[in-house]
Amino acid sequence: MTVPSRHRDALNEQCQGNLTLTRSPEGCLLLYPRPVWEVLRAQLAALPMAARAWTRFFLGSACDVEMDGTGRILVSPELRKAASLDKEVMLLGMGDHLEVWDAATLAAQEQAAIEAGMPDAIANFKF
Repeated sequence: MTVPSRHRDALNEQCQGNLTLTRSPEGCLLLYPRPVWEVLRAQLAALPMAARAWTRFFLGSACDVEMDGTGRILVSPELRKAASLDKEVMLLGMGDHLEVWDAATLAAQEQAAIEAGMPDAIANFKF
């Protein structure tokens, strides 16, 4: 997968292209700069046993990757399958991490969210 230049430059500056990919329960992949992931990894590892299944979900599927000189990263077959990644992939900036989506899956998720209506938590948010 090729990381767009607007994200590539920031990732090179922040973490020299050292990244971690893991699954999300929403059906996408989460792409973290390695320093951000290390903090999150420690927090996940410290969760109580009651959260063990979710800790396993995130930590067990985490894969360290490095961006090459042209901004590409290799997504393992297991993670591609978990996120149903086929040909067209969308990369969304989410603040401290990126989400990697199959384009058709993301479009369906967005349409479902629009049809469900805006939740109260964001209805009064000012853009």
